[in-house]
Amino acid sequence: MPQVFSGAQAVELAVVERSGFVESRHVGSAVVLGQDGEIVRSLGAPEAPVFPRSTMKPFQAVAIMGAGVTLEGASAVLATASHAGTPAHLSVVRKLLAQAQVGEDALRCPADWPLDSAARDEVIRAGSQKAPVFMNCSGKHAAMLLACRVNGWPLESYLDPQHPLQHHIRDTVERLTGEKVVATGVDGCGAPVHAMSLLALARGIQRIATASDASPFALFRNAAILKNAVLADGWAIDGPRRANTVVIDELGVFAKGGAEGVMVMAAPNGTTVTLKMLDGSLRAATIVALSLLADAGAVDRSAVADVAPKLDLAVLGRGEPVGEIRASYA
Repeated sequence: MPQVFSGAQAVELAVVERSGFVESRHVGSAVVLGQDGEIVRSLGAPEAPVFPRSTMKPFQAVAIMGAGVTLEGASAVLATASHAGTPAHLSVVRKLLAQAQVGEDALRCPADWPLDSAARDEVIRAGSQKAPVFMNCSGKHAAMLLACRVNGWPLESYLDPQHPLQHHIRDTVERLTGEKVVATGVDGCGAPVHAMSLLALARGIQRIATASDASPFALFRNAAILKNAVLADGWAIDGPRRANTVVIDELGVFAKGGAEGVMVMAAPNGTTVTLKMLDGSLRAATIVALSLLADAGAVDRSAVADVAPKLDLAVLGRGEPVGEIRASYA
């Protein structure tokens, strides 16, 4: 299997500063595509393959729509979400399961608690346990089951890489990114995850973010439906006070984070950034991606400064801010 870029290839993207002292450094790779798809900035080794983790969900959602599933509004967003497990999120997931005519036991993602602390507390107070429906990927899995129902494909094996749905998803990934899959692994939720370069990931996300609902191609009409749904219902892709939702709602930027330090963002004008922190941490990924978009003139720098306090970037000492996490690339 191809290896991810090495520490020697990576560059510093962010620092953690405490009391004026740089306590930690995050290194990684990033790429910025301009409105016309040209590379306007390259940091580290964005041509090296990475597992995109949950930043691949937009491709999976578009593929599900291309398999004959009608997804609109919050249902489309939950298909691409890493949701917080609030009652509003769970209502949409259960709606998708009902459309697929299956129960929650059909979900093959692992049992988990809701990511939202209030929702988790409520589940515990009710005496409930971890469950697959609470897992942040359950919307994607419910949509996959619905695609299987619509097409008469086997339900139990929907995560098998050789399943017709997974073949269709892989084909959609390659069509949107313009790059052949170089490796396939098992994501945290159990679904196949396909390795790709950050450059290919950026091209695919940009094609979704700039897609038109008037396109003569169904692939891009579906991509436009997804993009418009995400921008209209940012709450559904993440959750209250969570980074992706904040960026979408406050800045109108298409944003999706993935495990192990992967982030994708596309500004309203189509400028797109993808990045990966080599240490797998997401704590600086949002502010680095926004800073790169600001450098490219795609988002207003003052607007980024206004939203930064909502991104959990403060470094605390005795409960009070004594420093910050900030972008630091050259």
